[in-house]
Amino acid sequence: MADVGGTLTFDDITIDGVLPELPAFIPMTDGSAVTQLDASLRWPAYGVGLRRVFSPDTHSIYPRFAGKQAREVLALREGQKAILVGYGEDPLVEALWTYRKRDGLVEEIAAQGWDLVLAPNFSIYGNWPRAEHLLNMRRCLLIAQELADAGVPTVPNIYWFRLEDLKRYTSWIEDAPPPAIAVNLQTVRENSNWDTWALPGLYWLAENLPADMPIILTGLSRTDRIAQVVALFGNRLTLVSQNPHQYALHGAIMTANGREDVHARPGDAFASTVQFMASLLPPR
Repeated sequence: MADVGGTLTFDDITIDGVLPELPAFIPMTDGSAVTQLDASLRWPAYGVGLRRVFSPDTHSIYPRFAGKQAREVLALREGQKAILVGYGEDPLVEALWTYRKRDGLVEEIAAQGWDLVLAPNFSIYGNWPRAEHLLNMRRCLLIAQELADAGVPTVPNIYWFRLEDLKRYTSWIEDAPPPAIAVNLQTVRENSNWDTWALPGLYWLAENLPADMPIILTGLSRTDRIAQVVALFGNRLTLVSQNPHQYALHGAIMTANGREDVHARPGDAFASTVQFMASLLPPR
């Protein structure tokens, strides 16, 4: 309780900042230069996962990014944006939380010049004590506030377990609207979790968020699920996915019929899947 400020409310949290202009679809890469992948695309923005920047072993920033500008590490062209997707397995995000103040990790990430950070999310498991839910919901917002206060445009991740959680979020958003909200759906693989937790919550958010509040969803790759969230959020939706990169490593592409192993060059396969997934979203 002391670690989160002695309260479980959101009333003292404000996440200021301006959301940069984003494409409807943002592909994730492995954190190396995108030169080959971007050769024919010239895509407006690229995402990098937290585990490519912050080491789960040393609990420090990888040398590739330490003291460097993210856009230079990724070899982005003029006008292209670098997005830090601050999600990861529990040990990774817990280490970031634990060591962030001792080692100045928030300030170091901010100094890397990311155009946007999707703030880390702390897990909510159904079989955990309710107090853990409340602590982790507050931590999700606190770390987003810390990043925003350090000068980097930041979007908080929200997780929920009960309807009352969603109501608390929307009350907070009404009082202190952030630039956008984000939801990490990378772990929602089974239909049961999608149908009973993720989709009902997204429906509720679509009805109760301010009509102009952008929403950034990470981890959707199935065309039917993408169609569902497009129907809910329209052109205020931004989708982030590592699917194009994963497929490209094996020369595969994503199509309306699912994965196709076409044995393409990685750059060509990547471009094909990025363009296909972007075509599923409303144009901007």
